[in-house]
Amino acid sequence: MVVQRFGRPHGLGRGAFAATAVLVGSLVGTVAVTGCAAPEDPKPAADPALAVRNAADALARAGTSKASTSMEMAAGGTRVTIRGEGGYDFRRGTGRLQVLLPKDPTGTSEHRPITELLVPGALYMKNRGAGVPADKWVRVDTTALDDGNLVTGGATDPAAAAELLRGAREVTYLGEVDLAGVKVSHYRGVADIAHAARVASPRLRGALAAAAKGFAKDTVPFDAYLDAEGRLRKVRHQFSFRNQGRTVAVASTTLLYGFGVPVEVTLPDPRDIYAGKIET
Repeated sequence: MVVQRFGRPHGLGRGAFAATAVLVGSLVGTVAVTGCAAPEDPKPAADPALAVRNAADALARAGTSKASTSMEMAAGGTRVTIRGEGGYDFRRGTGRLQVLLPKDPTGTSEHRPITELLVPGALYMKNRGAGVPADKWVRVDTTALDDGNLVTGGATDPAAAAELLRGAREVTYLGEVDLAGVKVSHYRGVADIAHAARVASPRLRGALAAAAKGFAKDTVPFDAYLDAEGRLRKVRHQFSFRNQGRTVAVASTTLLYGFGVPVEVTLPDPRDIYAGKIET
């Protein structure tokens, strides 16, 4: 079940958020300073690229799933990893994740988990930190982000991860592997962000179009794993973007399982949306 309460929250504008509230950008700065089994075995597709491009449609037919995310960032010879757990409704384009930030470089400071609500065109974050009161939410227009929320929130939107594969090309079938007890087909290729934006579903088109302009490279290498029903079970994207004059490498992995589970997303009351200044 998905509960949605769309009010009229006062979000942050492009300039305000870009300058002060990019989660991954702030982490990079810190670093620089210091499953249910498929009913049958999968078979290699006659057209590997077409199979990968259709993965988003297969997820929409499945409806909902649990999701696990991992985002590894490398900058200045140091790596940090952000992990998330939750669920997603691919028909409505809504999801909820609990995102765990890494400890400070000294290993002494624990960050409170960030609650993220994903809806078409927007990202809501609670426990964002950076001067935002603990009981308040931050609302971000994902179509105004340079990466379309493929990286900013510390967890790639599962639907965006799948829709990005609509731009797949140079796809190779690498064989069958076991993924948490489920046999899946492994495909490798590159995704053209601009092309994916043009053919993506209307909900994700604006965010991917923004990403096509903001990333350092037009193409994104990926490894995708599909089950016998064509559903995306795992995808790993390798992004590259510029932050404060440096190129940052990001590997984002999304795992999908538990298809058909209830996913509830209740948007915050407009009065609980923080519209003040966010510290860098």
